Amino acid sequence: MNRPSTISMQDVAAEAGVSPQTVSRVANGSAAVRSETRERVEAAMRKLGYRPNYAARALKHGRFNDIGVVMFDMSAYGNVRILNAISTAANEHGYAITMLTIGQGRDRTLQAAVERMKQLPVDGMIVVMEEQTTDFLDFTPPTDLPVVVISENPTDHCPTVDADQHGCSRTVVDYLLNHGHRTVYHIAGPRTSIAATNRVEGWQQALQERGLTAPPMYTGDWEADSGYQAGLALAHESGCTAVYAANDQMAYGAILGLRAAGKRVPEDVSVIGVDDSLVGTVPRLGLTTMRMNFDEIGREAFSMVMRQCEGESVPCGVRHAIPAELVERASVRDLTR
Repeated sequence: MNRPSTISMQDVAAEAGVSPQTVSRVANGSAAVRSETRERVEAAMRKLGYRPNYAARALKHGRFNDIGVVMFDMSAYGNVRILNAISTAANEHGYAITMLTIGQGRDRTLQAAVERMKQLPVDGMIVVMEEQTTDFLDFTPPTDLPVVVISENPTDHCPTVDADQHGCSRTVVDYLLNHGHRTVYHIAGPRTSIAATNRVEGWQQALQERGLTAPPMYTGDWEADSGYQAGLALAHESGCTAVYAANDQMAYGAILGLRAAGKRVPEDVSVIGVDDSLVGTVPRLGLTTMRMNFDEIGREAFSMVMRQCEGESVPCGVRHAIPAELVERASVRDLTR
């Protein structure tokens, strides 16, 4: 079977009635081409099925206009939202993205992810830090590949950005205590999660700042069933009138568990979640939650890496945490009234 012949710039030039140099300018996005000429060349490209040689373009211009994105888990709600924001920002600036997932065992390190990404045609990379890696504090990005890490914890080696997990917990605790609750119980996410760990620390610190000792903590796995089991157990905690769950799925599960054990929400127990992920999925949603600005996180991460790719210096070692927004619905009772 004969392979189809490759369409060249000369073929497009002949079809459009222009010079190969004009075709090159159009293919490279140059503004020095009249709009009607550009349209004629692009029409010829579509007709002939011409595909620009991006490898040759990279050799000429020094960039691929492609950003690598590394993730631990592509199914998590926040990660999907962040990836969508990165992809949208990349498209707006003429970039593409290349996806890579971090492996298991010895491959589950930033260094391993960098080594794999360096083999691909990318100009820089963004790492979404779902879990802590053994080399996070010691990791040094290569000089020829800018790296941005989505993490609340700053590092001196590369720029970081993430949601303000500590601030999120502090807002929830203060809100519930200001509504007359004497303490706040917590359903945490898995211990391997950086976000879950930071929310736990924020919860504990917020209670300590109000002179309170944190009550027993329940640990889930981000899924609603684990929240349900925690809700069943919390229903038997005599002093429990307020529950802070580390995500909305566990919060919704906790509400069902509390109700199954004979507790009313919010009359007996108030519940707050995090991420506002159930809107449009659960009808008549009454869950008060902390809405994370995943879109801004993704856009800022892309901006940081793009600016480095284009020669700009971006500060490292700076905590860049984007605040969450409290969304009040109907799952919290005000005990001061």
